[in-house]
This record gives sequence, structure tokens and C-alpha cells, in this order.
Amino acid sequence: MGKQNRKRAAAEMHAKSEARDKESNDILDEDEEEAEVTKQLHTIVEMPSSSINSKKRLIVVLDKASLQTVKTSKNYELLDCDKHKNLMAKQNIDPGTVRPDICHQSLLMLLDSPLNKAGLLQIYIRTDKNLLIEVHPQTRIPRTFPRFAGLMVQLLHKYVVRAADGPVKLLKVIKNDISDYLPVGCPKIATSFHTDNIVDFRKVVPKDDNPLVVVVGAMAHGSVYPEFTNQTVSISGFPLSAALTCAKICSATEEVWGVK
Repeated sequence: MGKQNRKRAAAEMHAKSEARDKESNDILDEDEEEAEVTKQLHTIVEMPSSSINSKKRLIVVLDKASLQTVKTSKNYELLDCDKHKNLMAKQNIDPGTVRPDICHQSLLMLLDSPLNKAGLLQIYIRTDKNLLIEVHPQTRIPRTFPRFAGLMVQLLHKYVVRAADGPVKLLKVIKNDISDYLPVGCPKIATSFHTDNIVDFRKVVPKDDNPLVVVVGAMAHGSVYPEFTNQTVSISGFPLSAALTCAKICSATEEVWGVK
């Protein structure tokens, strides 16, 4: 028995050693990674899966989302203000600017909405590093943040996340400029608490079959003033989180379009 145990232990150590070697080979050093990112971004030519036309739908752009990876001793992780405090202190990064949880909460609100389930919602994410991501309406975002973080690391390194049971691309990085993917001539609205233009969002939603583009800032502080929008509105006299803003926008749109 002792000999068999020693053989088993040796086999386990060998397997662990091979796994560590494979993991280290899979991880590029920072310079190589940056070069690879640049190379692959120049080859991204995909158009969004939803056609660029004027069909009736709400298009939500989560802008300035904090989604970037960081290399740790073991692997790559999604940079997070709670988990990587020491690293951010060394690099003089303001923790208030590193809030990937805001994007996570907003996506949960949007994808859970009846508007999305009715096929009337399209979501794009534009990161603070100017990466543009298309979110498929059938995507099921993980409920817990650690699982969401792992999914985002996969997306940011492979540029696509496919469905486990088919060829559908649930999340994919697409070419900027985002204006290329938005319907021409429809209202394009930015939301911000820092404006006196407070509106009842139900009055903003088109009552015909035209689409509507709304930009929501997916960051903790500041405002978004995208170049492609033609007006900025506030939907409340109080500052709202990005997730609550998304929920109120979807609810108002559902009311106008009769989505139950």
C-alpha cells in the first residue's frame, strides 16, 4: 500500500507541475500582451448581429465602463477597487474610477427587463479604454460579481464569448466608432444628473415604430457627453445609480410601448 501511495502522490505532483507549466505558457508578459491586443483589435471586422436599421427598439449604451484586466501572480483578473487596492496605490490609480460592479448591476437590470424579453432592447458597452462591446439579448449575465469578472476577463482577452450550446456570440468586441452601428435620424439622448433639463422619460420615448438611443454613464463619478448624442436629459431631480437609471428607462419605455 505504501508503494502505491507513493506512486499516486508522484503522479499527482507530475500532473500539477504540467498544469502550472501550461498556465505559465498561456500567460503573456505585459509587453507581449499589449502587442497582441493591438494586433487583434486591428483585425476585428465584425458588424453587430442586429441589423443597422430603423426597427423599433431601445438601444442603451453603457458608456465609460471600467472593464480592464490586470496581471496577478497567478493569472489575469478584472481590475476592481476592492480586490486590488495595493496594486492601484502603487500605480496612483483612483479607486473611485475602477468600478466594474456598476456595469454588472446595470446589465442585470437591462437583461432582466420585460423590454429585453420582448425583443425590443439592444445593449452596447463602451469602456473607458474605448473598447466597444455588443451584448446579445439572450445573454445571461452571472448573478455573482466574481463569476461576472471571470466572464469579462475571457471577453477582454479572446474578444468573444460564445453560448455553451451553440454558435451564438453572446458578447463580442466590435470595431469603434459606435455611430456606425446606430440608426440614422433617431433621437440619441445622454442622461446626466448635471443638467437642468429634467424630463418625464415617457414623453421622450417615440410613440411610433422608430428606435431610441440612450446613453447611461457606467461609472461612479462624472457625466457622459457623447459626441453622437443630440441632447442631454435628467430623468430625476435626484442623483440615481446607473442600474436604477437603466431600470427607470426600461420601465418608462415598456409603459409607452405596451410591454407587460
